Order: sequence, then structure tokens, then C-alpha cells
Amino acid sequence: MEVDSRLESDHNSVILTLTLHQKSLRTGSIYLPRLESQNTQNKRDEHLLKKRNVPQEESLEDSDVDADFKAQNVTLETILQNATSDNPIIQLSAVQAARKLLSSDRNPPIDDLIKSGILPILVKCLERDDNPSLQFEAAWALTNIASGTSLQTQAVVQSNAVPLFLRLLHSPHQNVCEQAVWALGNIIGDGPQCRDYVISLGVVKPLLSFINPSIPITFLRNVTWVIVNLCRNKDPPPPMETVQEILPALCVLIYHTDINILVDTVWALSYLTDGGNEQIQMVIDSGVVPFLVPLLSHQEVKVQTAALRAVGNIVTGTDEQTQVVLNCDVLSHFPNLLTHPKEKINKEAVWFLSNITAGNQQQVQAVIDAGLIPMIIHQLAKGDFGTQKEAAWAISNLTISGRKDQVEYLVQQNVIPPFCNLLSVKDSQVVQVVLDGLKNILIMAGDEASTIAEIIEECGGLEKIEALQQHENEDIYKLAFEIIDQYFSGDDIDEDPSLIPEATQGGFRHHNLSTLSTGTCLEEK
Repeated sequence: MEVDSRLESDHNSVILTLTLHQKSLRTGSIYLPRLESQNTQNKRDEHLLKKRNVPQEESLEDSDVDADFKAQNVTLETILQNATSDNPIIQLSAVQAARKLLSSDRNPPIDDLIKSGILPILVKCLERDDNPSLQFEAAWALTNIASGTSLQTQAVVQSNAVPLFLRLLHSPHQNVCEQAVWALGNIIGDGPQCRDYVISLGVVKPLLSFINPSIPITFLRNVTWVIVNLCRNKDPPPPMETVQEILPALCVLIYHTDINILVDTVWALSYLTDGGNEQIQMVIDSGVVPFLVPLLSHQEVKVQTAALRAVGNIVTGTDEQTQVVLNCDVLSHFPNLLTHPKEKINKEAVWFLSNITAGNQQQVQAVIDAGLIPMIIHQLAKGDFGTQKEAAWAISNLTISGRKDQVEYLVQQNVIPPFCNLLSVKDSQVVQVVLDGLKNILIMAGDEASTIAEIIEECGGLEKIEALQQHENEDIYKLAFEIIDQYFSGDDIDEDPSLIPEATQGGFRHHNLSTLSTGTCLEEK
């Protein structure tokens, strides 16, 4: 039986395009490392199938075994009756017929079979060590029942199938072993409660024992997929002992040349790094980060996507954890990621950088030195809205974390016009992030705040800020009022912009809106 690690089956198992997560936590005026929301996390989880139905694959043996059943319109009642027959051929044919019903591509009759009372019969068949063909067919049928809704999966669990599936992991028959792995993967994929139940019964050690050079590639794909499900979910996350057991296996699998196995391995790491700083540190301590970072330039987009998520999660941790990633020359991969033809890659890349610009001043400088600020500003101006939103965070974070000379460099790169353009969007969070960033720039400018004010007015930002004084969001209209009151309450600025110097020694530089400076950041004096 061929097992493809990316099967598209019924409506319960559809591969969805990765939806990038939006991450935001705000306390006062300090922007913290931004994590994903639950809603978009759920969408991202569907990128990798939690449960998979085993499709129908006809063979000569199948045709021989169930020939009698094909000659008649077999009812569930007949299947149920024959599945308890003392005649092994009749019993096998009945269980196989049930399996085939459950393997249909369209609306398999899972509920009908559950209501028929066949579950205890199928579970009993798992005990038949004298008949591995019967074990295999019963395991396949149960696998497909467990691929359904949560209630259908729970029905399999409540029938006490899990201990028997764990026992079958030690079967001398590889097809039986593999089918048990698949069934357990569907049960574990139901959620943290089932995951932890299966873990408590001892699934990890026998599962990891299958990772060896002699295992067929299709079997190893299945094993890796189950490992992904073990790492999935963070409410609660998997037990720390389980994470410690799994990480060495992931450090082996990350070298695998099979794309499906590599993608699943990296997604497993991304789930583990999404479980808080303690799990991030465990992943770092495993030594896998130097092998993860180069995958950002992998030729397969799905590998890049998974790697970008994994390293992105790591830099939501402490400055020290972030530095581990930076020390692996991660920023050298970002010019290509920021100009990638796929917008989801652009968005995720800018999100990553927004958490670097939220770090310490040395980390901010690393982004500047890598030449990435103009590219972030380009995404701020020209990217799709999701990417623009991430770019707004990246810029605002820099105005909080950066030194004066680093913020000066930001202004020199003509950030203010595209930044101000976002003041007219409907997303209140974006508007507030931009207002905070503009206020920080004005504060940092000190005596040169009037120069910044002129740039804001020239690009139409002042008009937008004035309008925001009527905004329904209290924080926004108060912030808009403060900016107007502190920086625009004097005489109107009516100087000819063309008369304003292009540069000042060590200070803020006013640019015509059609230009973009390529100056470098001045070292702090």
C-alpha cells in the first residue's frame, strides 16, 4: 500500500494554503515580540493535515478476496454479520468490504458504520496475531474512521483501540506496523487531549525506533507526519520530556533529502518553537538552528516557508535567543526573501525582521548593516496590506529600540511618506502603530523636530493626523491630538521644500518625495 504524505481526501482533509499569522502584544508604548493569534494559527495548522484518510487502492488480492461481495449489493447488516464469522475468509472479506466503504473518496459512511456497532468488532480483529491480513484490514478501516470528525475519532479512542495500535507497532509485519502508525497519527492529530493520552501510553519510543536506514521512504514519511502531530498544539504544549525525546530525531531528519520528510521536520520544529521561550531554548540547545537557517534559501518554497516560520518563532524569544539565529548569518538570506515572488514569503520575512528591530540596538544595527531597511520601506510602500502592516511594526519597533542615529537613518531612507500613507487605512491597530512611530521619530529628533514635521506635512501626513482627532478609537484620537498639539500648533510651515538642505551633518535629512536616500547609518557619538 503506497502512502502519500500529502493526500487530499474528503472535506475533512483538505490542504489549505498557508495563511500567515498576525502577531501582536502591546503593553504601554513598548512593542513586544509578536506572536500569532489563535484564529490565524488555526488556519496555518490546516496547511499540514492533522488527519488523513487512506484512499482505496485496488489490487489483485482485493479482487480475489471480496469477489463474492462484489457480486451482490452488500448491506451494512451483512458486513456486520460476516465480520464476526468463524470462517476466516468470510470474516476477512467482510472487514475488507467495510474498509473499502470507508476508503471512498466522497462522503465515506463513517457515522453509519459507527452506528452499526462495527467498532468493537474491528478492534477485536486487531488482536488476531494469527491473521495479519485481518489485522491490517481492521487497522485500515479504523484509521479512516479516525480521519473524520473529532466525535468520530473519539469513538475509535473510546473503543479502546489505542493500546492495541501501540501493540501493533511491534508487529513483525511491516504493513500492519505502518497502518498502526497511520491510525495513531490520526488520533494524535485530533488535539492535545488525544495527543497526551497516546503519549502517556508510550508511543514515542517505538515510533522513533522506525527512524533507521532500512525503513521504506513511504513509511518514514508517515512516521515524520506523526511526529509533526506530536509537536502540534500549544494549549497545552506537549510534555517537556516528549519534546526532549523528539528533538534528536528531528536533528537527524533535517538532513533528509526527501522533500516531504524535510518539510514535515521543519514544521515540527516550527510548532516546538511556537510553545514559549522554554521550548525555544530546548530547540536551540539541540543544535539544530545552524542547519535550519540555510533552509531559508532552499529551492522549494514549502521548505523556505516552514524554515522562515521556525526561525521567526525563535526570534520572538529573548534577545539572547534571537542572537543565536543572527549568529548563523540569517540576515544574508533576507534580500531574496524580501523580493520573493510569493507575497506570503515577503510578509513572513518582514514579520521576522520586525522582531529583530524590537531587539537591542546591536540587533537593530545588524538589520541596517545588512541593507534591509530600504527593502522594508519598499514593502511598506508597495507590498500587499498584510506585508505593509508587518513593515509598520518593523519601523515602529526600530523607533523604540533604536539609537538616535539609527532613527536618523530611517528618516534618511524616506520612510515617512509611506509610513504616513497608512494613517488612512481602516485597521485601527496599524494606525496606532504608525502614530506611535511618528511620535517616537519626532521625540528622537529633538531640536530638529520641525524638519520631521515639515516632511510629515509635505507628504499629506498632517492632514491625515488632523482627521484622526475625530477617530472613534480613544487611543488614536488622543495620540493624534498630542502630535498636533506638540509639533504642529505653531505657525503654518510654509517654507519652500526645495530650499531645505538635502543633508545636515549628522542630523535628519529632508528628502523630496520622489527620492530615496541610500545613506548609511551614522555611528553613535
